[in-house]
Amino acid sequence: MANIKSAIKRIDVTKRQTLRNKSIKSAVKTQIKKVIVAVENKDAAAAQTELRAAIKSISMATSKGIYHKNTAARKVSRLTKLVNELS
Repeated sequence: MANIKSAIKRIDVTKRQTLRNKSIKSAVKTQIKKVIVAVENKDAAAAQTELRAAIKSISMATSKGIYHKNTAARKVSRLTKLVNELS
């Protein structure tokens, strides 16, 4: 356990940031799963709307520094390709 006040604060801040990051990553994964389910059900309209929501959540996570920009681009590209193959 840390004894220095600044080290104790860093531990608390890290815990708080970790919880925030986990929450946002989980939300992104949920959005991605919704797109995949819509594609598996061959529902093009639902897949398009879910894709827009997923892209929005991925870019939000990227702007907060949770995902690297290349990781976000890869995820968006794969989802878009999946939805476009449905059409």
